[in-house]
Amino acid sequence: MNTSTSIRIDQTLYEQARSEALVEHRTIAGQIEYWARVGRAALDNPDLPVSFIAESLASMAEPRSEATDFVPRSAADGLRG
Repeated sequence: MNTSTSIRIDQTLYEQARSEALVEHRTIAGQIEYWARVGRAALDNPDLPVSFIAESLASMAEPRSEATDFVPRSAADGLRG
């Protein structure tokens, strides 16, 4: 069961989260949670690009039924030739 906790954040950060949440179809709390997950993973993996981390987290959240199989480039190139 998820519980919630109220916290105080800077008004500018709140407005940025609200704006981004609209674009990303998230709640404001969900947007801040997403930023926290990405930031935490980036701190834990400083050698990885943030875009890779964000895409990896997004792919992990997708239902397996919607996943597509990975095809290495070398295999895909062999199909064209």
